[in-house]
Formats: sequence, C-alpha cells, structure tokens
Amino acid sequence: MAAILTDLTRTVVAGVILAVVLFIIYFVTQGYDAAQFGPFFFRWLHVLSGVMWIGLLWYFNFVQIPNMGKIPDEQKPAIGKVIAPAALFWFRWGAMATIVTGLILAALNGYIVDAILLGLSDGVPKHTAIGIGMWLGAIMWFNVWFVIWPNQKKALGMVDASAEEKAKAARTAMLFSRTNTLLSIPMLFAMVSAQNLY
Repeated sequence: MAAILTDLTRTVVAGVILAVVLFIIYFVTQGYDAAQFGPFFFRWLHVLSGVMWIGLLWYFNFVQIPNMGKIPDEQKPAIGKVIAPAALFWFRWGAMATIVTGLILAALNGYIVDAILLGLSDGVPKHTAIGIGMWLGAIMWFNVWFVIWPNQKKALGMVDASAEEKAKAARTAMLFSRTNTLLSIPMLFAMVSAQNLY
C-alpha cells in the first residue's frame, strides 16, 4: 500500500481503478443506459475538476495568502518559485476542465440555452438557478485565465516586471482571487439548489 500512496501518479491511478470497479458494480447490478451514463459521467468529471479548482482557490485564500506574512523572507522564494507555480497550474486547468465539462453536461441534459438565458426563455426555476451558477462560474473562470494568471506571472517573476509592477500585480491577483472566493459561495449554492430544490 505504501508503494501506491507514496507516488501521486500511482495514487491517482488507484483511485481511477476503484472508480472503474464501482462502475462495473453499477453495470452488473443496474445495467448500462447510455442516455443516463453520459450526463452522469460528465457531472462526475465536472464535480471532480470543480473540487480541484475551488479547493485550490480556497487554499490560496484561506491558507497561503493569510500566512505569507508569517513566512521568513529567506523562505518565501520556495513558495513563489515552487509551490505557487505548481498550484496555479492545477488551479487554472481545474477551472478550464470545470467550465468545459459543465457546458458539455448542460448540453447533454438539454438545458444549456435555457440556463444561459437564466430561465427567461422557458420560465423554469431550475434553469434560472443553474444559469446563475453557470454565469458565476464563467465570471470566475474569466478571472482565473485573464486576470489572476497574467498578474501572478508578473508577481512571481515568471515574466519581466519592475518591483512596482510586481507589487501591483500581486494585489490585483489577490483581489480577483478574493472576488472568486466571494462568488464561489453563491455559485455553489445555485448549482446545488438546481439539483436538489427544483
């Protein structure tokens, strides 16, 4: 077991294998219905990638940012040169995977247009709720790719920038990261309510 758990790739592969075992159990006991399985599979991928994205967003906002001031200056380069770039890689691609799988899921379930129009086209409250969640998620995705990431590249010295530009970029990235943290709470409420209250 230690050989699996001490290597991240083996750990993830083992998790996928266990998920396949669960699918086999489902298939044997319930049969396979392609019309049901496609939306389920993309919902699973959507939730999986969303956990990666929002988990890292909350890590940045609840752990890294509040504690940076407590780290001795000589240790800060380890965060800026090693931890933050790796976390930002998974953060932005988690965001991309979440929005792509969410749009595929909405298309497979036949409510993509109604949700984008916030249920105004059909008057279905569920489409309003999921649409609000989708729009909040889209705003958050935009912030990740077009505001947070470009500014983090400056702040972390991945692109040339003066000390003043780095400080300004770090503040901008932090403020938009906090904006995404704020939006994540009603976004999750809207998404979960659409599945459970309507």
